[in-house]
Amino acid sequence: MEIRGARVLVAGATGDIGSALAERLAGLGAVTALAGRDAGRLAEVRERCGPGPSRTFDAWDLDGAEGTAAWAARELGGLDAVVVCVGVAAFGPVGKIGEAVAEHVMAVNALAPMAILRSASAHVSPGGLLAAVTGTVARTAPAGMADYAAAKAALAAWLTAARREVRRAGVGVLEICLPHVESGFAGRAVTGTAPALPPGITVAEAVEAIVEGMRTDARVVDGVEAKRVTS
Repeated sequence: MEIRGARVLVAGATGDIGSALAERLAGLGAVTALAGRDAGRLAEVRERCGPGPSRTFDAWDLDGAEGTAAWAARELGGLDAVVVCVGVAAFGPVGKIGEAVAEHVMAVNALAPMAILRSASAHVSPGGLLAAVTGTVARTAPAGMADYAAAKAALAAWLTAARREVRRAGVGVLEICLPHVESGFAGRAVTGTAPALPPGITVAEAVEAIVEGMRTDARVVDGVEAKRVTS
């Protein structure tokens, strides 16, 4: 897709990757609608991205998440792309992750992105794009991350099925399957402490991979490469 002039909703625009992506897209000429949880940081990102609509929402609120795409479409007069960057980590043995935490992790990492993109599918123009961040944990399912990995795997499966459905309408679906990113995300887990992790990629590298995936109509951003995989 052509980034310049594209009307793009970035959901999760107050996170490390979401905020950096929003700024990069704005710098490339996209018209951005920004949605995020932290009102103060959202205002700062909005200022750096230039004029445009912004809205606070919490991914734990699925009704609010669902309404975000319709809001952005109204504000921008349509949508060409939606990129969902929300997420929360949780670490610990399966027997020690309580049900409240498990529900929270599934809602934020899977159900909220699904709600946003499900709604967005009715608003994104032909030739446009639906995208969401999953992660390599969706494939590798490391010990100590069962609920987090399961939520990301659920989102990955949903994206694959959605891709097969919406391609008839000329809409692409991009899974952003990132490795560990050196952003501090793991240190803000809702519970537990992250195990020792290998050196990760930078936020800037992650953002460039996402932008490349958007530009080239890739199906998956895997690691730091955008790939036109068949599915």
